[in-house]
Amino acid sequence: MTISKKTATILFFSLATLSLFPFISPPVALVMGILFINIFKTTIEKTGDYTKKILQYSIVGLGFGINLKTAVEAGASGFVFTVSSIAFVFLVGIILGKILKIDQKVSELITAGTAICGGSAIAAISPIIKANNSQNSVALGIVFLLNSIALLAFPSIGTLFNLTQNQFGIWAAIAIHDTSSVVGAASKYGDIALHVATTVKLARALWIIPIAILFSFINKSDTKVKFPLFIGYFILAILLNTYLPILDNVSPYIFEISKTSLKLALFLIGTGLSLEIFKSMGWKPIFLGVLLWVSVSVLSLWAVIEFIK
Repeated sequence: MTISKKTATILFFSLATLSLFPFISPPVALVMGILFINIFKTTIEKTGDYTKKILQYSIVGLGFGINLKTAVEAGASGFVFTVSSIAFVFLVGIILGKILKIDQKVSELITAGTAICGGSAIAAISPIIKANNSQNSVALGIVFLLNSIALLAFPSIGTLFNLTQNQFGIWAAIAIHDTSSVVGAASKYGDIALHVATTVKLARALWIIPIAILFSFINKSDTKVKFPLFIGYFILAILLNTYLPILDNVSPYIFEISKTSLKLALFLIGTGLSLEIFKSMGWKPIFLGVLLWVSVSVLSLWAVIEFIK
């Protein structure tokens, strides 16, 4: 459907505002964005820049709803799962990439995105291996597509298997690529799940640094590895929430505002998922991404059911 730019802009901001309302859940906000871009086929300038900032601010704000003890317990519970899943995904991803004869850089980006934290890992690894825009787009498109499916499906699967909120939080953090979708799915499941999932996922995201250094060594790249600063601010928010009693009356409001702004970020992410992107990819990269994601999702689900209470 073709509409004028002015009409598209008005509709875009109307839907963005609607996504902030309490009756709109994170999955619905994402679907709204997907429907907008695929029905009206109109993009809004600088959406990507705003999405990144809103998402990072939201995650930092969520730290004001987490106690340090809870964060440490969640991080300890998820550590073994994190290390095991990262090693598994990289091993399988590299082998399958060669078997399927997928472009090596595309294969490495998909594998890194699945193993660690989706778009953030792809953005960190891309300049190191000197991937071009086309290769980045393929990897990001696949990761965001699977993120969307996970955000919509995981809460129902968690309910089906009667997962506790702690189990679901760890599973979501391990099996869903991007932090935004992890937090979105977990917030749908419950506040405890949200606390656990956010902490484990951001601890997992720190693995970007050693993995990026490893890629730099292998590729003999002089590209500097950047530490994701918003993770540091998230940790600071947890510390302030834990040790400054004066914030007790303020922290719950910051936490709720952050959950609300996260829905706006998900709506904006959805507006970048047009069908045209996926039609141009070819089946092999999509097959690799789906197979890696399904494998880690099923194995981690089994593991949390067996070993986490």
